[in-house]
Amino acid sequence: MAVTPKDITTILSQVSYPEQKENIVQMDMVQEIRIAGNRISFTLVFQRDNDPHIQTIGQACGEAIEKSLGEGYEIKITPKAMHRMETPVLPNVENILAISSGKGGVGKSTVASNLAVALAKQGKTVGLIDADIFGPSIPKMFGCEDARPVANVVDGRELIVPIERYGVKLLSIGFFVNKNEATVWRGPMASNALKQLIKEGDWGALDYLLIDLPPGTSDIHLSLVQTVAVTGAVIVTTPQDVALADVIKGVNMFTSKSIDVPVVGLVENMAWFTPEELPENKYYIFGKDGGKKTASELKIPFLGEIPIVQGIREGGDKGEPIAERDSSPIASAFQDVATNLIHQVSLRNKFRPETTKVKTERK
Repeated sequence: MAVTPKDITTILSQVSYPEQKENIVQMDMVQEIRIAGNRISFTLVFQRDNDPHIQTIGQACGEAIEKSLGEGYEIKITPKAMHRMETPVLPNVENILAISSGKGGVGKSTVASNLAVALAKQGKTVGLIDADIFGPSIPKMFGCEDARPVANVVDGRELIVPIERYGVKLLSIGFFVNKNEATVWRGPMASNALKQLIKEGDWGALDYLLIDLPPGTSDIHLSLVQTVAVTGAVIVTTPQDVALADVIKGVNMFTSKSIDVPVVGLVENMAWFTPEELPENKYYIFGKDGGKKTASELKIPFLGEIPIVQGIREGGDKGEPIAERDSSPIASAFQDVATNLIHQVSLRNKFRPETTKVKTERK
């Protein structure tokens, strides 16, 4: 059975840092895990160059791996001081946008997928990261569930080449796990997976990198803002009161003093039901204008409404985002949202200072 990075993090979670309650995985010391045949390599990140435990922890890691996997592996451990790890992350990406929702079931990933395609159709260079580690759906929505990204060496670093569909560069944990198995990972493991998708992707130059986050607020959200400077957040909701109540929590998380990521807009999904054969008919089955009113109350931009249409669901199931269709009125709705988003991001960049990464503090 092939060894995976998950196996290595599980093994190394048995190694503790002296006088600390957390193990080295929980402390985010284990980074850049690579496995090639019988060769296992990873980086151990320490607070400073002269950490007195560098040698003992490295030795403990090697012993833990050999004890668990046997002695048939070549193990390479590279210690690095944290200040030497502070190289620019995604220097060629102009805007990083977090696509978020207060709760599940509001169609966040559907909106993220179609919004990415709509931006690409407007001539923007676009990437999309599926950061919903526990329920990755982007590979299915883009019709590439069986895709397996390859590696490419760039400036001496081995980077993952994103899969490209409909003009959008894609990376998802779904490309690296069995689609029929549940992803059962502890928080630190999921956070490390997200960091690898961001830092080790061969993204090149992008106008927009969209990051489809899990619903609610979690370790993944915190890991994102600690890894990169997020330009802004887009909140997806439905008009019903249950979803709108959670919007406030999501907005407050991003705009809190400790995170300080501006919300560049709210999208109201499932705004009304329209039978495709009767496009003029609108049935407000989840309530009317809830998202628009909430955006006004919270003083955040309202980017637009997306109705419930069978074609959106069918496009997602077939791996053909409806925003790709030139003649569809629903595609036009996504194009309108994309146009409004471009405008709001432009205003954000003109009148607000650049976002900075949230600093990690350890005692």
